[in-house]
Amino acid sequence: MRLCRGDTLVVASHNGGKLREIADLLAPFGFLVRGAAELGLAEPDEAGTTFEDNAILKARAAADTSRLIALADDSGLSVTALDGAPGIYSARWAGADRDFAAAMARVEREMAGASDRLAKFVCVLALAFPSGETETFRGEVEGRLVFPPRGTKGFGYDPIFVADGMRETFGEIDPALKHAISHRARAFEKLLGSGLFE
Repeated sequence: MRLCRGDTLVVASHNGGKLREIADLLAPFGFLVRGAAELGLAEPDEAGTTFEDNAILKARAAADTSRLIALADDSGLSVTALDGAPGIYSARWAGADRDFAAAMARVEREMAGASDRLAKFVCVLALAFPSGETETFRGEVEGRLVFPPRGTKGFGYDPIFVADGMRETFGEIDPALKHAISHRARAFEKLLGSGLFE
């Protein structure tokens, strides 16, 4: 159960921004990265109740259908004043057309009157092998929300999130810096330290 340079790895996502970010993080390892949409894989119903559940569900569906090693990411924004919402429903708050401007406006609306602006980004990676084995890796980054949204360099909720110790949003910082400090980067650190990569 190992990944070797030159292996084909399916990223089980139809989100272009997420696919680019994951491909960038994987670039040093020489994998042939293919997106789920490129392979014509359907998006499974995310019926889980946790980030782990949904990451596993997506990775297993992609691995079982493609018979290739699959990597899935389930991630989202967890807002303290909203009892963790949107959480696993972060993408669904953006609707079928993935309108994250509307999703960010909804977060601001639902936080009306709340003085607590604490939030965190959560990412769970699931690596699934066609043989049936699956491993998960969780990363988080704490921060606070700002309104109105700032910056166009990120995707999703990046323009309203400022990580602890920073003044710029994830939408304002250079993507290379985000790759180094994000929730996804922290999950990748655990994945890379797992001994599954050769």
